[in-house]
Amino acid sequence: MKRFFRKYYTDLFLGKRIFAGIGLCVSLFLFSFFLPWLGDLPYVALGVLFLLVVIDLLLLYQTKSDVFLRRNVPERLSNGDDNELQIYIENFYSFGIHIGIIDEIPFQFQKRDLWFKSNLKSGERKTIAYLLRPTKRGEYVFGQIRLYVQSPLRLVTRRFNFGEEVTVPVYPSFLQLRKYELMAISNRLSEFGIKKIRRVGHSMEFDQVKNYVQGDDYRTVNWKATARKGELMVNSFTDEKAQHMYCIIDKSRAMKMPFEGLSLLDYAINASLVLSNVALVKQDKAGLITIAEKTGSIVPADRRPAQLGKIMEILYKEKSRYLELNMEALYTSIRGRLRQRSLIVFFTNFESMSALNRQLPYLKRMAKYHLLLVVFFENTELKVITEKPVLDVEGIYIQTIATKFAYEKKLMVKELAKHGILSILTPPEKLTVNVVNRYLAIKAQQKI
Repeated sequence: MKRFFRKYYTDLFLGKRIFAGIGLCVSLFLFSFFLPWLGDLPYVALGVLFLLVVIDLLLLYQTKSDVFLRRNVPERLSNGDDNELQIYIENFYSFGIHIGIIDEIPFQFQKRDLWFKSNLKSGERKTIAYLLRPTKRGEYVFGQIRLYVQSPLRLVTRRFNFGEEVTVPVYPSFLQLRKYELMAISNRLSEFGIKKIRRVGHSMEFDQVKNYVQGDDYRTVNWKATARKGELMVNSFTDEKAQHMYCIIDKSRAMKMPFEGLSLLDYAINASLVLSNVALVKQDKAGLITIAEKTGSIVPADRRPAQLGKIMEILYKEKSRYLELNMEALYTSIRGRLRQRSLIVFFTNFESMSALNRQLPYLKRMAKYHLLLVVFFENTELKVITEKPVLDVEGIYIQTIATKFAYEKKLMVKELAKHGILSILTPPEKLTVNVVNRYLAIKAQQKI
């Protein structure tokens, strides 16, 4: 009984045409009081409408095989990227249908207008694709798909409910990671802004002895091999391998600030994943440290095939903290865990010179033992304010303060350089490109 009630009442809706028909019948009945010549026309119209509704119901409920629908969702979604989802639908009715689809996507997307309309001929199949861009890591729950079907008469609408709740994890930006990999294979990294770095000097990592070709540095001629072979031979060198590279991510409240839906922490996590992959491709050892009021996760530097997956799993679980960054705990962890000179890429944020000065003593100590690269962020919202035309005195005050904060960021770069600390000041959306470029430049200049 419950199933019957749901099928023929809960999942049945009246269409716009039936209301138009009822309105027409009511009008005819009203006019029949003043126009006797209408006679039985209102009753005929009402009977025809009732008959059409019965026919429409029979068409929609005549067969067990009616429609099939399936949502194709990836096993995991990529944070900060456009992820494609697909809805596959097939019409088994013996006539063409008009359909409307509501997909119950996770509440995190805050979309209330995801409505797809289409027409399907008998036996026709169709795939509807759409994009979702998550801005937070974690588990996202997809609900059912509601399919609304109308026959060619379009008097009533039958609803079908497909699928069950599906939980899909949102991981750090692995689509971006894959994109960089594919571009690197096809030598098209320049399309993303990755620069080709000219090597300075010679690396000390010996590769092989090879035949001299025009353009080789004559200083690398191997005279002993030349004498044995009877032709010019040169030593070939390659970038030093197995160097240690650590990404340190500040997950304190300074990294909570959002830009274009993503927090600074998520930008740093996405960039760390890509940078770790680039380091592994360069045959360096990649590691990870997270820090807030205390040291969080530590992944020792390694270059095994499973290292990138391990780093991704750790980054997936990281969350922002609301306490101050504890630089003393970070320095203690680095001195205790990092036995070899390493490149440390420290993702953090300073909004004022006083905030930098509080952390500077610890940064100087870290730079004494390792090559330290501090990455912090431009406030792009301030840039918008400084470039906006000023219309009143209040606007002048606001623009002056915004300019002061933006200028302080540039002073921080100079202050760090004064103490021999490398730094990158970057807009959040260009973080990955700028960090990868600097890493490649450091490798080419053999600074590690």
